[in-house]
Amino acid sequence: MAPITEVEGRRVALSNLDKVLYPASGFTKAELLHYYATVADVLLPHLRDRPVSFLRYPDGPDGQLFFTKNVPPGTPDWVTTAEVPRSEGPARMVLVQDLPSLMWAANQVAEFHTHQWVAAEPGEADRLVFDLDPGPPATVVDCCEVALWLRERLAGDGIAAYAKTSGAKGLHLLAGVRGASSERVSEYAKALAVEAERALPELVVHRMTRSLRPGKVFVDWSQNAARKTTAAPYTVRARTEPGVSAPVTWEEVAECRTAREMAFVPADLPPRLAGLGDLLAPLFDREAAGTLPPSA
Repeated sequence: MAPITEVEGRRVALSNLDKVLYPASGFTKAELLHYYATVADVLLPHLRDRPVSFLRYPDGPDGQLFFTKNVPPGTPDWVTTAEVPRSEGPARMVLVQDLPSLMWAANQVAEFHTHQWVAAEPGEADRLVFDLDPGPPATVVDCCEVALWLRERLAGDGIAAYAKTSGAKGLHLLAGVRGASSERVSEYAKALAVEAERALPELVVHRMTRSLRPGKVFVDWSQNAARKTTAAPYTVRARTEPGVSAPVTWEEVAECRTAREMAFVPADLPPRLAGLGDLLAPLFDREAAGTLPPSA
């Protein structure tokens, strides 16, 4: 039987704590849970009120990986859930609102993925996202160059962008927006991705077609669609190493010269947070959120 831990008055079962999830580094499930407890204060605001999809990897990234979108069987009745619309009919998804629900979810061994909208306003975007994915031999260093171009282009429309690593091989750009549907944000993001390809034709591609991507950065604008999700800030990824999707400063982006500079593991985050705080905190300022220009 899994040991029961009390977290803020809730009883949470934590199982298989000694299991090694990442054989290359010996990183265990207990260490994963400890990491999430340590960063909870900055992670939870990025999850709160957003329906969460889980990319589960209970036997480590070399085992079976599967997405869970609906509320999993056995979910405690104190975990908040919300009904969300889908094309095939409404579904119920988990909301990770507090430390007990975070620790329960982390015990499932999962990446946390969220929509660009909150449960109360499905399809009304409050985030814009670009996923910059390098096609080898391109690396995150190339993503940084593209990110700087996109940052300036967004600023031209009065939209402030913030960067984080994907936790894998690329970079994510996030911006707060208001007054736009997911459809409109997708339209705008696609237009900027096309514009980036025209401005940086040797470096950028805006289409997912695999044959176009070697040596270029795929500017994935499609994650702005209402049905899509993106890896949340601070989530640990199901990769060979326990990479973290970590916020980075624009100075770090501008000065990046090697892929290693944009690779972070759980042990890196506490000292970064102590020195930098949550670099994505400005996303919570609704008054500072950008307004998209009128569509053409």
